[in-house]
Amino acid sequence: MSKVRVAIIGVGNGASSFVQEVEFYRNVTDNELVPGFMHVNLGGYHLSDIEFSAAIDIDK
Repeated sequence: MSKVRVAIIGVGNGASSFVQEVEFYRNVTDNELVPGFMHVNLGGYHLSDIEFSAAIDIDK
């Protein structure tokens, strides 16, 4: 399948945690338990299919 390109708006602690977790668990198999993710494979897309392409943060 093709990659899923993701843009994150609001680059705080939550976004940082999400990016780090996706990168850390990128190569797990479909039947492994991953803390923080309910499913490693969703709709045919695996964690390894997520590609972060942009991040935007707004400062007042």
